[in-house]
Parts: sequence; C-alpha cells; structure tokens
Amino acid sequence: MSNPAAGPLLLLDGASLWFRAFYAIPEKITAPDGRPVNALRGFTDMIAALVKQHAPSRLVVCLDLDWRPRFRVDLLPSYKAHRVAVVAGEPVAGEPVAGVIAEEVPDTLTPQVDMIMELLEAAGITTAGAAGLEADDVIGTLATREGADEVIVVSGDRDLLQLVRDTPAPPVRVFYVGRGLAKAELWGPAEVSAKYGVPEDIAGPAYADMATLRGDASDGLPGVAGIGDKSAAQLITKFGSVEALREAAADPDSDLAKGVRAKLVAADDYLKAAAPVVRVVRDATVEYSGPDLLPRTPADPERLAALAAAYNAESPVKRLLTAMAKRSAS
Repeated sequence: MSNPAAGPLLLLDGASLWFRAFYAIPEKITAPDGRPVNALRGFTDMIAALVKQHAPSRLVVCLDLDWRPRFRVDLLPSYKAHRVAVVAGEPVAGEPVAGVIAEEVPDTLTPQVDMIMELLEAAGITTAGAAGLEADDVIGTLATREGADEVIVVSGDRDLLQLVRDTPAPPVRVFYVGRGLAKAELWGPAEVSAKYGVPEDIAGPAYADMATLRGDASDGLPGVAGIGDKSAAQLITKFGSVEALREAAADPDSDLAKGVRAKLVAADDYLKAAAPVVRVVRDATVEYSGPDLLPRTPADPERLAALAAAYNAESPVKRLLTAMAKRSAS
C-alpha cells in the first residue's frame, strides 16, 4: 500500500533530459578549462527543480545501456535507423575493422555525460540501467513493480505515456517535459484518454497500441498506411489491443469496414513485429548504482564541491542541495 505521507518515486529519463539541457543552454557556457558544461548545468538545474516541485522520497536517473536493443532491431530493422551513425572501430593487429553502429550524439555532449555521472555519484543520487535495454525499459520495470509510493516518470518521450495507471495502486503519472520544464504537464489516465480518445481504464496500454497503428517517425515506425491518430484510437477503443485487432482483421465475419480490413491485412507483418517493439519491457533485470532513497545531504560533500568548482556548476549544485535538504519527509 502507498504511504500518503511519503513523497513519490521519481524516475528520470536521463538521456531525454540531458539532451534537452544540451540544446536549451548555449555551448559557450564552459568550465574553467574551456570544456562545455551546458548540458551538465542544465541537467543539474532540472533535477533541482523537479525535487523542489515533487518532493520525492526516492529518485532514480534511468540510463540507456543500449539505445537500440537488438531484439527491437531484429523485429523491426527500421527502429531508430535514422539516428544511426557509423563510426570507425578500433584496429586489431593492424587490420582495419568494420564501422561500429552508434547513436548520433554531439561531440561536446558525450564528455558531459561522464561529468553528470560523477556529480550524481557525489550527490548520492542513484542511477539504474538494464543490460541490453533502453532507459524506457528500466522505467517500465521500476514503475510496474512499484508497490508502495506514487510513481512520477519524467521524460520528453511520449512513448512512456503507456505507463500511466490509477490501478492497481500506487498510481503512475508521466511528467511530460517535451515542451520544456516550464511548460511540463502531468499526465495520468484521464489526461491521456481526453487527449487521444482511448478508454481511460486502459489508457496506458491503449496509447502504446494506438502509437503502433499510427506510427512514429521519430522512432522509425511506419505505422499502418491510412491510419491516423483518430482512427487508431477508435480501433483500439473498439477492439482493445493490437492483437485483438489483428484477429478481427483475419476474421471475415468481424465488424470491420472493408477498407480498414484491407489496410490492416496489408500491414499484418508490421503489426506483429511492432507491438512488442513499442511496448516497454516491464520485467528487466535492473542494476542500481546505490539505494534509491534521495538523501538530504550529499554522499560525498568534498568531492561534490570539487566537481562543482571544476565544472563551473557551483550555482546549479547549490540549488540541487537546497532542494534535497528541503524535500518533504518520507
């Protein structure tokens, strides 16, 4: 049972947030040695603002240990294919090697991720990842198995709306920051239902299936030709899931319009493959860097102070420490 006196469990989509921080703050913000620290400063300020606003008792920064998991690519080769960069591999015994598939990340962001990890460790804020899986899968697993406190997922990725729930308790909400933290919105089943026209009682799973039908160019999902948001929502509302819809399309006696049936039959291979690609993993083996309790004081104050000075992040770190100290009692 949830404890109403406790703060929520805050699950942060790490990469989603530091990418947004990187592009929101100019790269001219640098450390004393000239290295850009715009993402680090922005990300630290985001956590401070989130802790101040939501007063979590527990907080986890969730990581992509594989941004393009093999099982998803095997099912749907187009998955995130437009984000792929081919980089040179390390030579072995003087022989050239084939290119290595990697995500396109700005050169000045990658070093800042390491800095962010150092700051989080010194502050005592835990991170978590799952081998071979994305942060979405870590978040999906932790949100699904939470049995005590309300869960608030923070991300700029609408895919995570599939996690919203009222029951079974505790509730899960998504704090969507796709338009920036100042314009962030808290989504639950009622909000997802009102916006997308899916049933409130299955709003989370229905959103995932609706997204499968309509497609998502940002993830390389083509969708079903001729099916948009409205028709996708209507079909999922009527049939309940992609699997039930596929069965209906294969049944000549089912209540499907001829034209819709033809579209679904033509896209059956895609639907079979895409449904498990879009749905987040909910039973991953998650490894933590430490306890998820958000401390009131940093784990290593001296190291945190040194890192803040080295990275020109003293003001954001001070705001983070103030927010941590003032959060409501768990």
